[in-house]
Amino acid sequence: MCRRPVVRGSGALEWSPARLLAALVVSALVALALLAGLVLAVVGGLREEPDERDAARQAAAPSRDMSRHDALAAAPMPTADPHDALPGPVSNQAAGVLELARATGVGPADVPTGFPRTPEGALAQLAAIDVTGMQSGSMDGVRRVIAEWASPGGPTSETWSGVDGMANLLSAAGLSSAGSPQLAIVVRPVMGLIKGTVGEDFAVVCVNLEFTVTVEQTSRIAIADCQRMAWVGDRWVIGPGEEPAPAPSVWPGTEAAIAAGYRDLRYV
Repeated sequence: MCRRPVVRGSGALEWSPARLLAALVVSALVALALLAGLVLAVVGGLREEPDERDAARQAAAPSRDMSRHDALAAAPMPTADPHDALPGPVSNQAAGVLELARATGVGPADVPTGFPRTPEGALAQLAAIDVTGMQSGSMDGVRRVIAEWASPGGPTSETWSGVDGMANLLSAAGLSSAGSPQLAIVVRPVMGLIKGTVGEDFAVVCVNLEFTVTVEQTSRIAIADCQRMAWVGDRWVIGPGEEPAPAPSVWPGTEAAIAAGYRDLRYV
């Protein structure tokens, strides 16, 4: 999906082993099948859901509500060129702001929690899930997160897009499932949007994340994640059903990000 390395400085390409590895990492990031939310990922990344998941979805809520959930999740999102995910010029236009409450505690798998029962709370919880899972830098880390933060009928430790994304990244970097001390992943939720809600306990929200990945050399890219979020008990979790139509992955603060409907995230 990212077809060429990012050229910096004088523009000369230096195909040292380190640069080749960095280029592979960037390619892997852009190839994060569902997590990245890019058009090219959607073409070949979707999977058939097993029958038992369909049954779980039907059991989770009345069919009328689930049809509204599914329609909201499946509604198409704006698209963007894959290269819009790479660092680009920041716009001087105001993007608007989404104010998110800060976490009040730490939940299962060390994911920050305690966000309010609001769409903004759902967005804050999704950001915390993504940041914790992807910054773990290992297959065990992302699997632990999704096992604790998805409701029955939702993504699993085998099907979650974050698991696929981590596997692709580690494979491209030539690392094992345990990752490496030389691999550093820093994830910042910078922009987001609320696609819609159904009642007080269901929302489809999208977070646009800035990834900084270092394997000898540092590369940066934006990756968007949209999920169904359901209020269960006293917290937001990723809800049942197929992962929503992907949002465009665009570098935060650019004209493309503002045009896609993203707003700046501000924690208060």
